[in-house]
Amino acid sequence: MQGVIKSYDPATGDGTVLSDTEFDEFDLAPDALVGSVFRMLRQGQRVCFVLDGDGRATGLSLGSERDMGTPDFDAHAEPVPEQNAR
Repeated sequence: MQGVIKSYDPATGDGTVLSDTEFDEFDLAPDALVGSVFRMLRQGQRVCFVLDGDGRATGLSLGSERDMGTPDFDAHAEPVPEQNAR
């Protein structure tokens, strides 16, 4: 699944993620960041996730418009400026 972080408390690890498709909210599982590149999350951050047996978001990984297959993203994306060679 894909979504955005709605809230996150780094002191407790509690948070919620909002799915992109159905706009359902899922609580973060206690192990949501274990084995991921994240040490903390910020509101609005795009993520990919799976649901555990209790219906909580876990297995978070980096997400982006391109990764998530947003329809026509490439058609509307701004080109990346080229770096000047020195």
